[in-house]
Amino acid sequence: MTQQPVSPAQQAPVPAAASDKSAERSGGRRGLGLLADVRNLSLLGVLAVLVAVGGITEPDTFLSTSNLQLVLTQASVIGVVTVGMTFVITSGGIDLSVGAIVALSSVWATTLATQEYGFAGILFTAVVVGLGCGLVNGLLIAYGGLVPFIATLAMLASARGLALQITDGRTQIVTVKSVLDLGVPDSYVLGIPPLVLVFAGVTVLGWLLLNRTTFGRRTVAVGGNAEAARLAGIDVRRQRLYLYLLSGLCCGIAAFLLVVLAGSGQNTNGNLYELDAIAAAIIGGTLLSGGRGTIVGSVLGVLVFTTITNIFALNNLQSDVQQIAKGAIIVAAVLVQRRTAGDG
Repeated sequence: MTQQPVSPAQQAPVPAAASDKSAERSGGRRGLGLLADVRNLSLLGVLAVLVAVGGITEPDTFLSTSNLQLVLTQASVIGVVTVGMTFVITSGGIDLSVGAIVALSSVWATTLATQEYGFAGILFTAVVVGLGCGLVNGLLIAYGGLVPFIATLAMLASARGLALQITDGRTQIVTVKSVLDLGVPDSYVLGIPPLVLVFAGVTVLGWLLLNRTTFGRRTVAVGGNAEAARLAGIDVRRQRLYLYLLSGLCCGIAAFLLVVLAGSGQNTNGNLYELDAIAAAIIGGTLLSGGRGTIVGSVLGVLVFTTITNIFALNNLQSDVQQIAKGAIIVAAVLVQRRTAGDG
């Protein structure tokens, strides 16, 4: 009697436990993806409601092309900062110095000595100052062992103080025409301001970096469990250094955009940017404790907050009421995150 050949699959059956774990991981990924889709759809719904409110309260102004361009332009500056903040929070860190870095970068890039080098000099200085501040933060946190809250708080105070010293409390007017021209309607591409195009480019690159590269996977791993990431062969300290460098880079780019938008550099630039960036990332779905981040959600969060600010300004409402509304949104977002984490 001849024996039938046995296939490799029959020779080595897959253990049921391994099969169950694989299915559980696959189901978990699908669950997280579904959760992200629901959250983004919810934010789009909130944004649609805000647009409706703006259209009802100020129909002639809010829905005008110029106002919508203004909303997107204002969102671009804080949006670029938020992209960098999303990476930092995803890794389990925090950066309280982003607003101060934007201020320092903007005033250093608009000194008379810098403006002598024209467009390239202003852009280069803003980016290098942002990177320099990010490098200091990263070294203090990754290799100095300082808690991110303390290190970035120290940078906040130092950068604000240096920005004030450089300007001596004065506004530094930009005289470089090629920089100022980026803010005029003649420079718009198909009706889209150049600042918005830069924001879109940073968003796309940030999404690709977080979701399609080893760097992004390492960032999530460090935020989820730094010790496990270290045991898996990830250089956690170097990864954290890179993340704060990335945050500083985003601050430098945002500082240049702000210089274009305002036509000047001031030591008060970037005021409360750290609050807005953290809030936008949180309501977008980035987990404050680390291990999960979403660039799309963060961008939607920026648009929600910028639209709220615009509606309040058009209706001449007090800024304190606006801050209360933002605070309520942040609390609600954190409560939802905790409930979601508990369900997971």
